[in-house]
Amino acid sequence: MPTPRPPARPGEPVTHADVLVVGAGNAGTSLAAKILRDGARDVAIVEPSPVHRYRPLLNYVGAGRATPADVERPTATVLPEGCRWVQDAVASVDAGTRTVRTARGAVITYTTLVLCPGMREDWAATPGLQDAYAAGWAGSTYVPGSAPLVWPALKGVRRGTVVFTVPPEPAPCGPTALKPALMACDHWRRQGVLGDLDVTVVLPEERALDVAGADEHLEAAFASYGVTVLRRSRVRAVDPVLRSVEVDTPDGTRRLDDVAYAHVVPHYRAPGWITDSGLGGSSPAGLVDVDPLTLRSRDHPDVWALGDAASIGTRSSGGALRKQVKVLAHNLAAARVGRRLRSYDGYTVMPVTTSRKALMLVQADRSGPRPLPLPAPFTPRRSAWWFDRYVLPQVYFRRLLRGKV
Repeated sequence: MPTPRPPARPGEPVTHADVLVVGAGNAGTSLAAKILRDGARDVAIVEPSPVHRYRPLLNYVGAGRATPADVERPTATVLPEGCRWVQDAVASVDAGTRTVRTARGAVITYTTLVLCPGMREDWAATPGLQDAYAAGWAGSTYVPGSAPLVWPALKGVRRGTVVFTVPPEPAPCGPTALKPALMACDHWRRQGVLGDLDVTVVLPEERALDVAGADEHLEAAFASYGVTVLRRSRVRAVDPVLRSVEVDTPDGTRRLDDVAYAHVVPHYRAPGWITDSGLGGSSPAGLVDVDPLTLRSRDHPDVWALGDAASIGTRSSGGALRKQVKVLAHNLAAARVGRRLRSYDGYTVMPVTTSRKALMLVQADRSGPRPLPLPAPFTPRRSAWWFDRYVLPQVYFRRLLRGKV
């Protein structure tokens, strides 16, 4: 049995990897750690960023309940021992020759390729939005550079129109965009200014979660805060100078003027090299075309994908990744010896706050909701908020990223 390779420093040349993982977010790092613990001997990760983020906490940063220091760790400190790090970005993949080319011109061959690069903001899909971010009256917790600026802006609002959006799918756990919205509403009510605000929430579908029993709690929260909800609607454009937001609704375009702040989450799409390399399917967002059960490419048996950039037909989340990593780690080993592959059941979890210290933990899979074994399982609870805010980050950094969960 070959000796495991020691961890490489960024920049050490890597020309071949038995398992080459693209992306060192939750998906890539957790998977690499898991398969290394299971006995994989040659794993490399391609990741350009020197910073790793626990993205769910960004919503708490945007509500004044966490700091960027709670979110970030140096990438070098979270990668598993024995994993080689290529600090570079992927430029293209040639699945026929099992070759990856990087932005800096490196060529890496592989035996097995796992794609989990996440998604990118599609600024072009919402004209004017990026300029409004730059102007400071728009932003979101979904964009790391913007997240620390959201709470200073929101807490200073005393009157006028405030807009919050839930991004259309695909998006990184889209419903959690309601966290800063409802935590901010609770703050404004405590400050006695909520009545002077016109708060509008834009939903891409009729309901925020599409989970019976959970959506009712959100509807009650919207009513309690006096929130206007635009359903089956999407932001069409933003005027960064006039501070207006145009929303396409079933009844036509609605223009919201004199906006004090707009928490508008950009649309998302997969990196362009996925489609350019022939790995995308019919998804307009260019997601990797995989079997949604086995996570294996439909056309290239040595290519697999998980996470936000994989076309698996469910809402992405950190909880979903925990299940996907287990399935994919098994399937990578099983495929090599001709054993039966396991299936991912579509499990996902959507933690949504309804106030500054109450949260409902909504779980579902392809068969429907998966209520917690509790009376009134979707009731927002302070204990669930505490678990989401303080316990899960510890589990994430100490266990998930080490392949132990």
